[in-house]
Amino acid sequence: MMRRRTTLLTGCTALVLALGTTACGGGPVTAGGGDKALSGQTVTVAGVWSGTEQKNFQKVLDAFSEKTGAKTQFVSTGDNVSTVVGSKIEGGNAPDVVMVPQVGVLQQFARKGWLKPLSPKTEQSVDAGYAPVWKKYGSVDGKLYGLYFKAAHKSTVWYSPDALAQAGVKPPKTYEEMLKAGRTVSDSGLAAFSVAGQDGWTLTDWFENIYLSQAGPEKYDALAAHKLKWTDASVVEALGTLGKLFKDKQLIAGGQKGALNTDFPGSVEKVFGPKPQAGMVYEGDFVAGVAKDQFGKTIGEDANFFPFPAVGGGKAPVVSGGDAAVVLKDGKNQKAATALLEYLATPEAAAVWAEAGGFLSPNKKLDLASYGDDVTRATAESLVQAGDSVRFDMSDQAPAAFGGTKGAGEWKLLQDFLRDPSDPKGTAAKLEAAAAKAYQG
Repeated sequence: MMRRRTTLLTGCTALVLALGTTACGGGPVTAGGGDKALSGQTVTVAGVWSGTEQKNFQKVLDAFSEKTGAKTQFVSTGDNVSTVVGSKIEGGNAPDVVMVPQVGVLQQFARKGWLKPLSPKTEQSVDAGYAPVWKKYGSVDGKLYGLYFKAAHKSTVWYSPDALAQAGVKPPKTYEEMLKAGRTVSDSGLAAFSVAGQDGWTLTDWFENIYLSQAGPEKYDALAAHKLKWTDASVVEALGTLGKLFKDKQLIAGGQKGALNTDFPGSVEKVFGPKPQAGMVYEGDFVAGVAKDQFGKTIGEDANFFPFPAVGGGKAPVVSGGDAAVVLKDGKNQKAATALLEYLATPEAAAVWAEAGGFLSPNKKLDLASYGDDVTRATAESLVQAGDSVRFDMSDQAPAAFGGTKGAGEWKLLQDFLRDPSDPKGTAAKLEAAAAKAYQG
């Protein structure tokens, strides 16, 4: 149900992140009356969102309909957006707009000739309202193809304040302290962590936070571009650090088998649901949305977070990500698609979802008062203030075959590592073999 993905805010320390990101279905929406420039046209939008996220994005599409007269149809692709969109193009049924959750997929689409460059009006809005780094990640070979409408933060460890208080532990500042605190929580009767091992993308996020902090941003960038091999000693070390958690049955709810049978929503439920099984769950700001919308938790009181702690003497990592809107060349309604992108580039469009919750915008022209609570407002402000220090999540920068496909590449290999974390070096070799193949393809 949930889309992950990441970006790195180096130099943004204790981010106060608490968002809700989830989302639900929406069918065709008709516009209100009046003189509407796009009346009679329908824009088909494909994206990974479902549940609350889809429902909230539909509110944005509804506002576009009211403004222009165009109808909208949202199609949920599931996590394999690259495969689904490719098959729709081949079948002559291409959507008009795709919300792409990964830089690597955006680059792949552009190089296959599937994308139309964004209009001058959209580009002007990006130049005026976004830090240059967001334009960089939306561009391929100097042309702007992607508009980053939604951002997410992925360096937040969410916890039950009651569980930590009962165990007598405080939010940790280092990874070792976090594992130690987790064992204390476990001794008090709850497992320390709920891990969503059924969803491979959550495991890439665990790895990336550890790697960024332990190996540093230069190596992180090099590994993301595959200029550094996955067999590098820094990767083996990071896997070993992650393995300390994975192999400790005291720390993980249900042990490794339980984790591999837990999806992302289920991992949140194990901490914030009616029958808690763990005290903490690591994932992005969107954990707050699930805790709030599905389990009625008050963010800041019943559910809180601490920043992902520093590893091995490094700086505390801050990882985030985003979903970019792109226009497909093969879409049947270019005019309405272009108009939708021009609308999504405005603070007006971002305000619709910001008010609904579960959303961060990279658009610095969005009034921070649009966000519904202080924690989200502070998070959004830190994202905008980070400016060009933002970098994307590593697996999102990789080709989809390696970094973004269920049951394959990095997702599957890290699931295998969760099942048996005894051989970090062997796992690194398998990751390198899969990466080499994907980056050459």
